[in-house]
Amino acid sequence: MSELAKCPVPHGANTLQGETPAKWWPNALNLDILHQHDTKTNPYGPDFDYLEELKTLDFEALKRDLHELMTTSQDWWPADWGHYGGLMIRMSWHAAGSYRVADGRGGGGTGNQRFAPLNSWPDNTNLDKARRLLWPIKKKYGKKVSWADLLVLAGTIAYESMGLKTFGFAFGRSDIWHPELEINWGPENEWLQPSESRYDDVNKPETMQHPLAAVQMGLIYVNPQGINGVPDPLKTAQHVRETFARMAMDDEETVALTAGGHTVGKAHGNGKAERLGPSPEDADITEQGMGWMNHATRAVGRDTVTSGLEGAWTTHPTKWDNGYFELLFKYEWELKKSPAGAYQWEPINIAEADKPVDVEDPSIRYNPMMTDADMAMIKDPIYRAISERFYKDPAYFSDVFARAWFKLTHRDLGPKARYFGPDVPREDLIWQDPVPQGAKGYDVAKLKSAIASSGLSLSEMVTTAWDSARTFRSSDFRGGANGARIRLAPQRDWIGNEPERLSRVLGVLEPIAKAHGASLADAIVLAGNIGVEMAAKAAGVIVEVPFSPGRGDATAEQTDVDSFAPLEPIHDGFRNWIKENYDISPERLLLDRSQLMGLTAPEMTALIGGMRVMGTNHAGSKHGVFTERVGALTTDFFTTLIDMGHVWEPAGVNLYNIRSRKSGSIVYTATRVDLVFGSNSVLRAYAEVYAQDDAGEKFVHDFVKAWSKVMDADRFDLVG
Repeated sequence: MSELAKCPVPHGANTLQGETPAKWWPNALNLDILHQHDTKTNPYGPDFDYLEELKTLDFEALKRDLHELMTTSQDWWPADWGHYGGLMIRMSWHAAGSYRVADGRGGGGTGNQRFAPLNSWPDNTNLDKARRLLWPIKKKYGKKVSWADLLVLAGTIAYESMGLKTFGFAFGRSDIWHPELEINWGPENEWLQPSESRYDDVNKPETMQHPLAAVQMGLIYVNPQGINGVPDPLKTAQHVRETFARMAMDDEETVALTAGGHTVGKAHGNGKAERLGPSPEDADITEQGMGWMNHATRAVGRDTVTSGLEGAWTTHPTKWDNGYFELLFKYEWELKKSPAGAYQWEPINIAEADKPVDVEDPSIRYNPMMTDADMAMIKDPIYRAISERFYKDPAYFSDVFARAWFKLTHRDLGPKARYFGPDVPREDLIWQDPVPQGAKGYDVAKLKSAIASSGLSLSEMVTTAWDSARTFRSSDFRGGANGARIRLAPQRDWIGNEPERLSRVLGVLEPIAKAHGASLADAIVLAGNIGVEMAAKAAGVIVEVPFSPGRGDATAEQTDVDSFAPLEPIHDGFRNWIKENYDISPERLLLDRSQLMGLTAPEMTALIGGMRVMGTNHAGSKHGVFTERVGALTTDFFTTLIDMGHVWEPAGVNLYNIRSRKSGSIVYTATRVDLVFGSNSVLRAYAEVYAQDDAGEKFVHDFVKAWSKVMDADRFDLVG
């Protein structure tokens, strides 16, 4: 009898003994990306409010407990030199360091290091041990502190414990409760495959595929032995520059972070890597969620194997000092191999007193070591000049590092309005996208009346509000309508914002907003709401779109033009526009954009249908405008799509004709984004709901709810 026949669990006819439908239909549109953070996965329930829990947290007690943890070595995973600082910093760094500015994904803001694939990345080897060491503290404080906050805080406290004056810390990161499997971490199907698969030309780091930010699958930044494991500090320097830029770091911040990260702790490679067991996701059930276990030989203390490189970077690895630069500039360095066979650089004729001691026996000293990326800090001319400045001015280095560490660990937390806790720095930083508080006491009704009688069309009001708000990314909480940055560079010139139309609309709204004491940001959103209300009325439904005043207008000085460039839309399915033809289909780009905006599949469906019939397509395109009543918030988009009286046919790249079965004449044109709501089985099910005869009023209310969610997505001042 086969094992399958013995199994008491029924196997579906089309699951291929447990394989997913994607195995059978690999090209099918998968909507899971829009359901990643369903509240039903949260064990605390849908009403759980982390901010309210934080208000009851004893912050000082938590920090005291973390300080004690750093120097309380546990037998099952002993601390190097009796201090866990290096391990905790690496854990925090690798949690935050996966962030990428291109799409705001990654980073330490969700606690995603607990789940696959990050918990099993080769670069995260043995960080499962760091999280287990933290468990007693998480157990003690429970839901009052998230894993996401704790994983990042641990590294900050570690630096404080070793003598660094840190810049501050903010709580406010809410945990996710399942893997983010839809994030594109690269095209490879194996860990640490050669880099060529993600570059047009690996010798030109800038050709790395968008939105990736690491040189190989399973790494945070670059391979410490050199690109594809081949030492070459000058080549590595170029890749370091590109990977850190894709994390929104400049050259000075890059040198500071590299040096500051390697001022403390050590690399581990005193053994054979092949003796390590599988990663956490592959490990046997008896390992209970831990991976990389070595049951063949001693595998802790001086015999630990992690990266394969072996040794500390500095003479005093548990002390914050300037030892990194002192050793780097004092000695010549030569290429050698670690006991595990990894390439590393070691000093020539180093003085015995400059050698760090063994992690277990202070009577034994070993050579320090440097990675290929460390050597890049003195081989690359730009990096060397910065390194020399830090070497000569340790206080300046400490300050730059503290600020860069704060940026690294808070970049994806969003604007300062989302920060919580007693150690939030008072200083406003430009990368936080600061927005001044807007007025709330003006007469909204009078402002609304003035806008309604301004002569602006429904389409002009709705599209301008939409374009202002659609930049919001739930991945790192950047963008959105608050700040009215759509009037500033670079947004005012983005082709997706139709600069000529935008300038005309803003020219009307700005004096109206000023006359009524309101911000332009409020006026833009209120104008969009007016347009939606007009469209609903034209469809026979009277509705008032919710509006909360108080948005502010950011200034050019508060706007980092370069860091906003990645927010530029190159496609917008909601306005049926795509800048050019890409390898990824328009409907998949729509899903990506919808997920970044925090939309569910039903919300995306309602917004698409409403935007089409209101006539809000980019440049006035008629594709997908399946109605004779343009400007009325009807269900015509869905009823036309579902109507079997039509035949659909290709008419060019991403263009389709809709013919009447009866007359044969072309009645409408469409794009793939339009047709997917009829072809995909799940989206068709949603479309059918709105195509029913009794759905008119429901559709208007669903659209208004989804519209308001987009308009208020960045109103963090309303939380709590």
